[in-house]
This record gives sequence, structure tokens and C-alpha cells, in this order.
Amino acid sequence: MRTLGVDLAAATRKTAAAVIDWTGGGARLVHLSLDVTDEEIVDLFGSADATGIDCPVGWPDAFLPFLAGHLNFEAHPVLDYDGIEGRRLLAYRDTDRFVTGRTGLIPLSVSADRLAHPAMRCAVIQAKIARDHGPQARDGSGRLAEVYPAASLKLWGISARGYKGRGTAESERLGLILDNLEAAAPWLDLSGHRDDLAASDDRFDAVIASLTARAVSLGQTLRPAGEHAAAARTEGWIHVPSHQLTDLVG
Repeated sequence: MRTLGVDLAAATRKTAAAVIDWTGGGARLVHLSLDVTDEEIVDLFGSADATGIDCPVGWPDAFLPFLAGHLNFEAHPVLDYDGIEGRRLLAYRDTDRFVTGRTGLIPLSVSADRLAHPAMRCAVIQAKIARDHGPQARDGSGRLAEVYPAASLKLWGISARGYKGRGTAESERLGLILDNLEAAAPWLDLSGHRDDLAASDDRFDAVIASLTARAVSLGQTLRPAGEHAAAARTEGWIHVPSHQLTDLVG
């Protein structure tokens, strides 16, 4: 099996990709890159069995009728979301609330926070993948799944806070987190990329996204069910691990 992880940003220079090959009882990092274009992502997707992307793949179901009502001067679709609770429905998807309930982490809002620009790019990438490789379900039941590296690390028991950024303190924290990952996953061969990972939280998150893609492919993530299933098909679904990190290798 080959898994691809993408840490998607609005700009290519902050976008990273990581490809892991899984054989027997181990895994090897065979590709790691930064400054990744849409075309590279689509090409890498084509050669991977499963892909995890760290970016929302959809918007809240409430968001479109709200905007359409505003555009068409229709009061009711807008007034339906009056007040703070209404605005929360516009800002957060069903899966965002689910992940918060399970992990205590609060994903950034796709419609009202810094994720808006990356999500627009992600929508274009999804269209390019659909054109070249066929449409991919937003609930992760195909070959593309939305992932959240911070949640994956937390549920795998790896403490990972305060490593985002380019300062000395952030770099030191990232180095410690990488040490913990290597200790927890001795079967993961980084193939000489350790220094690159320690120097870039984007590259590191791409590796965690690739590991999570493996969990998705093995059925080792929390899936949308019951009341969550319908929303997941349109809004997207964040796949977070339901098993231990060691369960990724048999």
C-alpha cells in the first residue's frame, strides 16, 4: 500500500506532501516535498492507494442558503441564522463539532477563519482529481479523506502543542514531538528525512496526514454514521483515529 499525506495551504510554498510505502510489518517515507503545486498533488494522488488531506473538503450545509438569501434579498434564509447559535451553524460543520466532542480540539472554521483560502484551493484540487481520476466522496469513503494531524497525534497519545511557527522554541518542540513519534513508531523509516521534518511543521503534518490515510484505509478511524452520515456526504468528514498507532502495521 502507498499513502499520500498533504498539508494544504493557500500558497504552494507552505504546502507539503509525504508519501509512505507500507510493506510487511513496516513503513518507509519515500517522498517528502515542500512548495507543492496542484498538479503535483493530483499526480501523487494518482499513484497512491489512499490520500489524507489536511484541509476542509466542504462547507457547512447552512452556509449556501444563507449566502443565497443575502444575495437575493430574501430575509428568511438569512434570519434563520440570527444570533450566536445561528452563526455557529454557518461557521462550523457537523464534523467539526464531532471532533471537538471527541478530542477537545476546535478545528478552524472553513467559512469564517484562516482556512477559507486553503479550502477554496482544495475545492479546485478536488475538481482536478475528479477530472483526472474520478470524483471522490467527501465523507472519505473513496481514496481521498479529510484529516486533522493535531487530532491524530492526540488520539495516538503523542503530545503535540506549540510546534507551529519558525521560532527557536517551536523548532525545539517539533524536534521533541518527532522524537516521540519515532519512539512510538519504530517501524517507520524516515529515510534520512528527519532533519527536513524537524525543520518544517508543514512537512511533519504531511507525514501525519499520510499515516492517518493508512488508518482510514484500514477502517481504523471514526466514521460518519447515523445523524452524521448525510452531513458528511456534503460537508466533508474529518477522519480521526479509533485505534493505536501500532495498529497501522500488522
